[in-house]
Amino acid sequence: MRLAALDAPGDDPAVTMPEGSLSARELRAAAGAVARELAGAERVAVWATSELATLAGMIGALAAGVPFVPLNPTLGTQELAHVLADAEPDAVLAATTAALPDELARIGRIAPAPTGGSGAGPLPDHPDERPAMVMYTSGTTGPPKGVVLSRGAIARNLDALADAWAWTGEDELAHALPLFHVHGLVLGVLGPLRLGGRVRHLGAFDPASAAAALAGDATMLFGVPTMYHRLAEAAERDPRIAAGLRAARLLVSGSAALPAADHDRIERASGQRIVERYGMTETLMITSVRHDGERRAGYVGRPLPGVELRVVDDAGLPVPADDATIGGVEVRGASMFDGYLNAPEATAQAFRDGGWFATGDLGALAPDGYLRLVGRASTDLIKSGGYRIGAGEVESALLTHTGVGEAAVLGLPDDDLGERIVAWVVANGDPPEPDALIEHVAGALTPHKRPREIRFVDALPRNAMGKVRKRELR
Repeated sequence: MRLAALDAPGDDPAVTMPEGSLSARELRAAAGAVARELAGAERVAVWATSELATLAGMIGALAAGVPFVPLNPTLGTQELAHVLADAEPDAVLAATTAALPDELARIGRIAPAPTGGSGAGPLPDHPDERPAMVMYTSGTTGPPKGVVLSRGAIARNLDALADAWAWTGEDELAHALPLFHVHGLVLGVLGPLRLGGRVRHLGAFDPASAAAALAGDATMLFGVPTMYHRLAEAAERDPRIAAGLRAARLLVSGSAALPAADHDRIERASGQRIVERYGMTETLMITSVRHDGERRAGYVGRPLPGVELRVVDDAGLPVPADDATIGGVEVRGASMFDGYLNAPEATAQAFRDGGWFATGDLGALAPDGYLRLVGRASTDLIKSGGYRIGAGEVESALLTHTGVGEAAVLGLPDDDLGERIVAWVVANGDPPEPDALIEHVAGALTPHKRPREIRFVDALPRNAMGKVRKRELR
């Protein structure tokens, strides 16, 4: 997996973070120094703080051909202990400024130097089939599992995105995503470096810094829906935020569905329509709206080159592509993971005959192949009164009401209906009357999809990527 930016490095900044910048030449030298220290290692962990040393450590591990495990610095003690016992890293790469928890004390520490001189030669490459990294799942259905991603899978997926987004070495990407997820690390760091471009990490997200980056040299912004919601609000108040968004070549949203209301607000303020894409740790990116394609609110586009996708019913049979019938999303292709670390049974259970991977997501296919996601099968498929209802549909309808700022929908047990639809709502100003919200959904969708109960809350629980932790609402 070549990183073009480091093959013929120059002295202009290649990676920039709030602490400073590294040129491609400096980054290559720093990574080369790490690679030499990792000789003979089988697997290493990376304490994935948003610092230049973290990037030097990760790229150094790639150069050494040693798979690395990005560790979320906010992991609890039990989860961290599980990951370390499962992955058994030989060392942990961590910035000198990082305070490591006791669980890592028994592992040798390597502190990558964020500047490594400028005289290093080209970084070595390794076979495509060799593992590049092991990313652990969020553990929503059991202990976290280590997803083994090969160098070739990552390279093929990034090249498919380059085609979809007309992404080249002329682009500078801005983002503020964490470096322990596919979105922030694979797309947000390895993507620009593979294509010969530049990455500007903003540190903590705020609309002003994102807009300033786009008003400067950045051409692309990667974010999650909560970030774009904040950008929409800020752009309506501040012409400078709107102008920054207007200057972007491409605004990309992922990790969760972007509400149609925020699509429309950003377009009104800046003239930009956001590109949505869909993926997960095991599959990398599956679909995307193309740079020159229709940017349709609520849809995540068509499958990327090299990816096959289908939507199936409970028996595993494809459902009609009528934009209405909901089923489980399954995928196969060239950018799939190799399996779960130390878990052959879980790996086998994840695939159907023919190599189809069940994502656990629910969606509907439009006749033109665009995919519309409606939620997770484990939490977002509601069976009420004999109907199958996607929670995402109800949430999107609620968000079109001016009195709703945020919404999360679940099905709760009901003696009569099987499950009743319940909505947790963060009000936009004074809370609307619950009956008004219920009738709003009944009019926007169909009556059987209306919530039977509205619960107002001050905030929805979210993870580091902005996804709502619905299990905490039950």
